[in-house]
Amino acid sequence: MAMTGKRRVLYRQGTGFWRMTAKWVLVFGALYLLDGGVLRSWGDALVWPMIGILLWVPFGIGVVWYPKKDQRVALTTRELRVRRKRLPMEKVNLLHVARLWLEGRSTADDQPVLEWPRFDRVVWVPLRDGRAFGLEFRDPAAFAKVFGAFAIEACGGPDIVRARAAAETYPDPLPMRPRRPADDGGSRLDILDIFN
Repeated sequence: MAMTGKRRVLYRQGTGFWRMTAKWVLVFGALYLLDGGVLRSWGDALVWPMIGILLWVPFGIGVVWYPKKDQRVALTTRELRVRRKRLPMEKVNLLHVARLWLEGRSTADDQPVLEWPRFDRVVWVPLRDGRAFGLEFRDPAAFAKVFGAFAIEACGGPDIVRARAAAETYPDPLPMRPRRPADDGGSRLDILDIFN
């Protein structure tokens, strides 16, 4: 948990750019050391770093990192930020989040959150207008735990959440799907329009 100005950051997820770059360097660095130290000369082994650099731009950035650029997420007590777009907490149905967390499930499916494996998975964030948009996380259970605990605290505690959930009615959040025009095959930025 970190402080950004006067805002408390509850959860932060980067795009994984530096992690991907470090793995790239590790793989081609190992090939360079193996080739130069065991198989051939160090001069001949320089071909591996060169190949790594040439492949890093089209494949490392274009194929591996670019599809995950929307995974840059920060949750604060006032807003949810995806890349440079901001969604105020006033638009989020925190009561629904808190109720689901107390029940140990999510808007994605009926599998208990604590049983989610650690791999890329979409977590649906419900809005007050009945929509829900999906964000992809590398550790979805960790985000759900932080978001659920924050929602319960913001709603006044577990007892108040259960009382309000029994008394209030609101539309069940329906997942938003990105529009897919024929010219560009669709864009996740369509979903991010709700942040404006």
